[in-house]
Amino acid sequence: VQLQASGGGSVQAGDSLRLSCAASGRTFSMDTVGWFRQTPGKEREFVAAVRFSDRSTFYAASVKGRFTISRDNAKNTVYLQMNTLKPEDTARYYCASRYNRIINTAITKISMYDHWGQGTLVTVSS
Repeated sequence: VQLQASGGGSVQAGDSLRLSCAASGRTFSMDTVGWFRQTPGKEREFVAAVRFSDRSTFYAASVKGRFTISRDNAKNTVYLQMNTLKPEDTARYYCASRYNRIINTAITKISMYDHWGQGTLVTVSS
């Protein structure tokens, strides 16, 4: 599967953006799809994930209540709706997938995901 992340941009604090992760080559079915982000000099960190098998969603504490992950089966796309953006949300955002269910305790682990998109840059200014 190939993943294409898009939707990044430059916004003001308090604004919203919606990121898209479109898959090609295979249809999402039993996948787990996650969003991660990274800033220069820092490790990539977990943001959110959705598990197709049971529709469970997971969020990092820093984004819970502001970000929402969702899926559109017809478009084979996973979205990350980001509201009330803060300057500390500035990062390159990557989507990733694994063609299996990932257990709750491993959902944040980068090593659990097999396929990665190229990333899309989000810049939030104060």
